[in-house]
Amino acid sequence: MLKARKIELLAPAKNLECGIEAINHGADAIYIGAPRFSARAAAGNTLDDIKALAEYAHLFGAKVYVALNTILNDKELQAAEALIWDLYNHAHADALIVQDMGITRLNLPPIPLHASTQTDNRSVEKARFLEEAGFKQIVLARELTLDEISEISAQVSVPLEVFVHGALCVSYSGQCYISQALSGRSANKGACAQYCRLPYTLTDANGAEIQKDRHFLSMKDLNQSEHLEALLDAGVSSLKIEGRLKDVSYVKNTVAYYRKKLDAIFERRHEYVPSSSGKATYSFTPDPAKSFNRGFTNYFLNGRAKNIWSIDSPKSIGEPIGKVAEVTTRFISLHNGDDIHNGDGLCFFNYKRELEGIHVNRVEGDRIYPATIPNVKKGTMVYRNYDHEFNKILSKKSADRKIAATILLKEIPFGFSLETEDEDGNYAILNFEHKKQPAQKDQAENIKSNLSKTGNTIFFIEKVDINFSQSWFVPASLLSEWRRQLTDKLLSLRKINYRQEQVAFKQTSHPFPKEKISYLGNVMNEKSREFYRQHQAEVIEPAFEAEAQKDVPLMFTRHCIKQSLGWCPKEGREKHAYKEPFFLTYNNTKLKLSFDCKQCEMKVYCDSSDN
Repeated sequence: MLKARKIELLAPAKNLECGIEAINHGADAIYIGAPRFSARAAAGNTLDDIKALAEYAHLFGAKVYVALNTILNDKELQAAEALIWDLYNHAHADALIVQDMGITRLNLPPIPLHASTQTDNRSVEKARFLEEAGFKQIVLARELTLDEISEISAQVSVPLEVFVHGALCVSYSGQCYISQALSGRSANKGACAQYCRLPYTLTDANGAEIQKDRHFLSMKDLNQSEHLEALLDAGVSSLKIEGRLKDVSYVKNTVAYYRKKLDAIFERRHEYVPSSSGKATYSFTPDPAKSFNRGFTNYFLNGRAKNIWSIDSPKSIGEPIGKVAEVTTRFISLHNGDDIHNGDGLCFFNYKRELEGIHVNRVEGDRIYPATIPNVKKGTMVYRNYDHEFNKILSKKSADRKIAATILLKEIPFGFSLETEDEDGNYAILNFEHKKQPAQKDQAENIKSNLSKTGNTIFFIEKVDINFSQSWFVPASLLSEWRRQLTDKLLSLRKINYRQEQVAFKQTSHPFPKEKISYLGNVMNEKSREFYRQHQAEVIEPAFEAEAQKDVPLMFTRHCIKQSLGWCPKEGREKHAYKEPFFLTYNNTKLKLSFDCKQCEMKVYCDSSDN
């Protein structure tokens, strides 16, 4: 019989509150930013907060991974090493997510290292190299298909992690240098200025305007919720939700949605089991369309999906509500718009294809009275990007997570004994000296009811057994105190029995898949250079952040503007009448596009022809 494979729902945490709520709503693991050196510089956390999160997560057997996934210069290495020891010894982190290979040559505690998606993991060769180098989990590129994931899975044994939900970078992660080139804000150092979300004008080599003020590099948000089972069957063990800058309502809603989806799969497919303990229950019905989203795509999972970009706007559009039925000087009404509430935020695309907002002051029947009557026509689709009632529910306690346990009450010569065992096999027993008094009537149901009341603890008592030779009377107050002592002891046992995984990172010398490391290797320190030399590769260019290369691609993307416009030559579609190369311009920024049809890849350069 095959051993069931543990599956991890991995949730983001901007801060301690988000992390705790992610656990409460069903996450098996959390990833959170370190105080420094995180690829979301705006989402750093203190050591004490990470420690508090780990203490809470570990009660459920859930893990805490710390993102330390920027590239480092030589001066930062010593501080990074000290921080890693603090994360392991003080904060009790379960793993580090890293990009810089120089970290592997530091004096490290026995903490597992995960290869960040920033290390550009999209081939069998790269994944096998990282596994042999000692990485214990590999975060794959978002652009991979199911077949590509399956191929990698067949040749590595460490867990593979994939993104299943959230914002998409248009470039392969770790391979985007536009922000650094244009503003000195490096994505690889956690300070991306998000030039991909700007409105550009597309022109050809002759300056002819093709389209104006469109968001050509802005992708829709990822949503693989209908493909989770296929991902598990392809060999994925960790399903990751993007969002370390998202608020707590987003985390609650999205984690709960994916938890319910996964649990439904586990009920049918017993070869897959959750990697942590406990069951979450909710006071709301999760719906990802009600949280921030730019529209959804499954991207390249089943081949190139149609309409993967959010070309009209990078803002959240939310959920489609209905089309405009009537517009007056005082109100508007929608077809199928009965679900609108006072305080909702609505939006629509105006005649310029710009997203325009509507704040709902009040609703009377099918009439919506906004703060200002919008210039909207009948038949226009209206979306809700803020559901006031839904968010009001999420602003309060919206989930409970409980670990199943059983209790046995039995008599012993000098009194009574209480035994408990939780779903993970943690076992506790307490003996209580108490003079036995026969009960005037059967007390079994009262005793079971009392011992099942675990209140605000993390336990749910699914069964109480009583082993008495006759019916004994035990005061309810005494039972309550015994139960409290028993659950306290079980909680202590769970804390004691949780163990951080200890993995000593061993130095290896197997060859890196490439012999020459260009600026794309993001090498910024001598330790990283040593790593590649040790693995038979030569660093011929430092990181772009250390030395800007001229006339090199600054973005590599599987998204192709020509394909999205219907001009893909490989697909045999219509030919355009414009002269290439194409350019994207925004104010004083001008980008040149290059299309590698053989590799199905678009490259983006800073245009230097005007200099």
